[in-house]
Amino acid sequence: MDRILKAARSSGSLNLSSRSLREVPVEVYRNLDAVGDGENWWETVDLQKLILAHNDIEVITEDLKKLSLLSVLNVSHNRLSHLPAAIGELTLLKSLDLSFNALASIPEEIGLMTSLVKLDCSNNQLKELPRTLGGCLALSELKVSNNCISILPEDLASCSKLMKFDIEGNKLKILSENILGSWTMLTELNAAKNLLTCIPESIGILSRLVRLDFHQNKISSIPSSIKGCHSLAEFYMGSNVLTALPPEIGELSLLGNLDLHSNQLKVYPVEACKLRLSVLDLSNNSLSGLPPEMGTMITLRKLLLAGNPLRTLRGSLLSGPTSTLLKHLRSRLSSDEEASGSGVSGVGKPTLKNDQISKAAQLSASSKELSLSDLGLNSIPSVVWESNEIIKLDLSQNSIEELPHELSSCSSLQVLLLSRNKIKEWPGAVLSSFSHLLCLKLDNNPLRQIPSDAFQALSQLQILDLSRNASSLPKSPILSPLSQLQELYLRCMRLDEVPSEIPNLVQLHILDLSQNSISSIPKELKNLTCLTELDLSDNNIGVLPAELGLLETNLQALRLGGNPLRSIRRAILDRGTKAILKYLKDKLPE
Repeated sequence: MDRILKAARSSGSLNLSSRSLREVPVEVYRNLDAVGDGENWWETVDLQKLILAHNDIEVITEDLKKLSLLSVLNVSHNRLSHLPAAIGELTLLKSLDLSFNALASIPEEIGLMTSLVKLDCSNNQLKELPRTLGGCLALSELKVSNNCISILPEDLASCSKLMKFDIEGNKLKILSENILGSWTMLTELNAAKNLLTCIPESIGILSRLVRLDFHQNKISSIPSSIKGCHSLAEFYMGSNVLTALPPEIGELSLLGNLDLHSNQLKVYPVEACKLRLSVLDLSNNSLSGLPPEMGTMITLRKLLLAGNPLRTLRGSLLSGPTSTLLKHLRSRLSSDEEASGSGVSGVGKPTLKNDQISKAAQLSASSKELSLSDLGLNSIPSVVWESNEIIKLDLSQNSIEELPHELSSCSSLQVLLLSRNKIKEWPGAVLSSFSHLLCLKLDNNPLRQIPSDAFQALSQLQILDLSRNASSLPKSPILSPLSQLQELYLRCMRLDEVPSEIPNLVQLHILDLSQNSISSIPKELKNLTCLTELDLSDNNIGVLPAELGLLETNLQALRLGGNPLRSIRRAILDRGTKAILKYLKDKLPE
């Protein structure tokens, strides 16, 4: 013990886990008072990290306040039935793990812990959370699963920085509209195994939500506002009482895993056939047939239908490969639907009219945003640069071939959308004038070649989409100027390897490398610790580096469908992102 305490005085970190302790040794609270021979007092540091997990500790005393500089405290897997009020004096604490104890309550004083970022009090005997928890304004991750909580205090609405909330396995009957609508930073919500009967309309405000789990509740419908969750990648609604799906669910363009098993669905809506799903579980419902449009869901790798009264499909189709079933459904589409490729009838593009452009220009005078998308434009009208205070310019879905030099006068531009045009040459001269540009979308253009130094003048860029510009990216693009980049989309660009400078873009939250010819993933991607979404689907990847498991903390969506992966069992792949990352992390050497 003396040796361990001496090491803690120099490192500031003390790990006493799995030592069969029945109480916290008094020496822990008096560590700096025991400076011995051979130690220089000026080289000692206060305790900042204390791990007491997996012991038999029943009581923590008020002496805890003596450790006022603690930033991490882990007392999980002990026998604690209560906490001292002194815990509120740990005002520098950032991470507190109280899981797997016998706590019946959390002290009100926890609200004084204004630096707290992560709180885990799962697997206890809590019936409620203290209202003062709303005072922990820095809280980013809150885990209270497997307790007896039936209601949440409205004060939690103040925790506006919350990114992960897990309340699985409680007795929650209602999720407040106000609370949920205040958590706009939320990326993961797990409210499975509760007594919920509805999903609040405010769910649509959560545009950053990546993983949503409401399985095993009593929910009868999904609100149409779900379309606002446009970052959603995994949605679990199994074991509820759903009778129908809202058409708006088809607008969740990033959704890859949809679990609807054990409900009362009678119809799968045509609108939901637009989804690019990898896994769709419709087992144990009341479906008597499937829409032919489902055959166009070519990304679907696994479709589960067992336990439905399906009469319009042969048993051999239902028990055979998903691809065969989809092919059969496609064959039932009319020739018109096959031509459209989606079974959803197209909408004619509006005719270009001068009054449409004039009206858009008038609206932009106050909003500073000018939208001229889908107007059949062959060139950019002069009204664009005549209003040189424009911040956002949308010229997507036109037939524009080049950007005129006059556009350079729009020096305040922050967002430039040029998707789905006919631009062949990289507009470097014009782009270099936009020093404040935050978002650039040039996807779906016939760009011939992007210069290796194309991004030199775009140092403020946060979003960049170059997807479907086949063969346009140089072998080694210089990406180092993009140090602020948060979203990078390089989908369908015939890449055979990951550009070497991507692991240096440490601010990235979203990286899309799907539909390429990439065969290997560099282990250096572990440096992208802010990553929440990584799309590697439809490539030639056979093996994933174990180092990707180190992204477990923040990575919410890892898409791998359409790869010849041989190193990970199908059962693990089907369980989704968390299971895959845990598997990879366990493969790392000790």
